[in-house]
Amino acid sequence: MNTTGTLVMKFFHNYLANERGVSINTSSSYSDCVRLLLGYAAGCLHLSPDKLSFDAINDKIILDFLDHLETGRKNAAATRNQRLASIKTFFRFLAHHEPTMLVACERVCAIRAKSVPHKVMDTLESREVQAIFTGITANTVHNARDLALLSLLYNTGARVQELVDLDVDNLRLEAPCHVKLTGKGRKERIVPIHKETAENLSRYFDMRKNGGTSSKTVFLNEKGFRLTRFGVSHIIKERIAYAVRHESSLRGRKITPHTFRHTTALHLIQSNVDISVVKEWLGHASIKTTSLYVEINIEMKRKALAAFPPPVRSGTAHEMPNWRKPGVMEFLSNLSRSVPLC
Repeated sequence: MNTTGTLVMKFFHNYLANERGVSINTSSSYSDCVRLLLGYAAGCLHLSPDKLSFDAINDKIILDFLDHLETGRKNAAATRNQRLASIKTFFRFLAHHEPTMLVACERVCAIRAKSVPHKVMDTLESREVQAIFTGITANTVHNARDLALLSLLYNTGARVQELVDLDVDNLRLEAPCHVKLTGKGRKERIVPIHKETAENLSRYFDMRKNGGTSSKTVFLNEKGFRLTRFGVSHIIKERIAYAVRHESSLRGRKITPHTFRHTTALHLIQSNVDISVVKEWLGHASIKTTSLYVEINIEMKRKALAAFPPPVRSGTAHEMPNWRKPGVMEFLSNLSRSVPLC
């Protein structure tokens, strides 16, 4: 029988890295989950992690661990579900390599994810996007970088990791301008960019070259190293703080790099771009993910309709004529036909 350490090493090196080819960030997420689970189980069983056997980790311990994530570590239900998905993947791997783990795997995979409230994605209005860009004057390398970064972020709807991973070789700044992005599962895609975005990038490269900086990395921090995801978030926070002076609707909102991604997707949909094109533009694995932006667009239209009531005659705004009032059963029947059942 393989030892705990051997199985863990095989899972990360052979399965995740070689067979599935996951990204470093995905591997890191799995690592955090397995480390937390082993530490929790070892504590429950009063063992050191290196003495722990996977046979001892049953579905009850995992359920207790998931509860601990929410109560002890204050994780949201969505994070709990993400950890559960990682645990299921890990146990399927264990069952494949250790047949004695098959029953345990079945029990773990039977654990249901927790219901997560559906939240409408936060997006930016066109005037808000304009206010952010208007507030950036590319008169320094720092400002030129921020303008180029936010231009590319909004233009492409890239994930923040895709953005910080970019090298100069991934860009084509002559017509037809485009960028090559590497997304989840190391899947590459080509996204066209505006001439203005290309010009902003060229200006940034020229200014940093004149300053004596030469690097294959597209976006650099103040110390000349590759910009991090945290760095991008910090830049956005700074630029929003300035834009609030000109656009009060930005005040108090938590705007992240992913907010720009949602905004790009919604604006593409509103421009009547085919949903399959938006899917490829954003690098979605499933069209179902892209369709969420269609729902947002419809919801916006419904809100607009609610704010624009139909004309009514005086005295009839809140009451239907008696001859039009349906009976109770007819009302319920009509309601069941008009409201989709989940």
